[in-house]
Amino acid sequence: MYTPELYKNENQEEIRNFIHHNGFALLINQVNLKPWATHIPLVLETNSAGKEVLVGHLSIENPQAKSLQNGIEVLAVFSGPHAYISSSWYDHENVPTWNYIAVHVYGTIRILNYDETVASLKKLVDKYEARSENPIRIEDLSEKTMRQARGIVAFEMEITSIEATKKLSQNRDSKNYQNIISELEKTNDNQSISVANEMKKCPR
Repeated sequence: MYTPELYKNENQEEIRNFIHHNGFALLINQVNLKPWATHIPLVLETNSAGKEVLVGHLSIENPQAKSLQNGIEVLAVFSGPHAYISSSWYDHENVPTWNYIAVHVYGTIRILNYDETVASLKKLVDKYEARSENPIRIEDLSEKTMRQARGIVAFEMEITSIEATKKLSQNRDSKNYQNIISELEKTNDNQSISVANEMKKCPR
């Protein structure tokens, strides 16, 4: 991912927190010599060897699942809030742009066995059921329902490198920076307001 130095995010704790809160990602690799991407939830964990990994699964019917072999390299893309930035918000002439936050994670695949697959499903469900009034637990599902676990290919992606971009108008002076925040907040658009909130967190 091309990222100018000004927009690089190298705060590891912040990056991991971002992945945790924006866990619906794109898993990308080549399938039959063509780029292929699947939208799936991925969970950031530390495995038994102390390595950081992303854990997820694909339907066994997905052609991408057949391409996932032990040791191949894949890319996971996590996207955060983004918003159009109008140059009419500046006190000088310039071009419009786009503010956004994104993280690209590269890693190698290890296919999970059935018991590991069920354990990974439990962690995934527990994460997203945590705020449910009546949370579902994998342990409580019937044998018939759990047969569906035979229809997925679960994997652990050992992280080899991370690239993180946080493009939030860092190249603007304080006056224009604050004006961008104000204009974003006027939009009543959730994405724009989220970008404004992220900009407020950045030290000036």
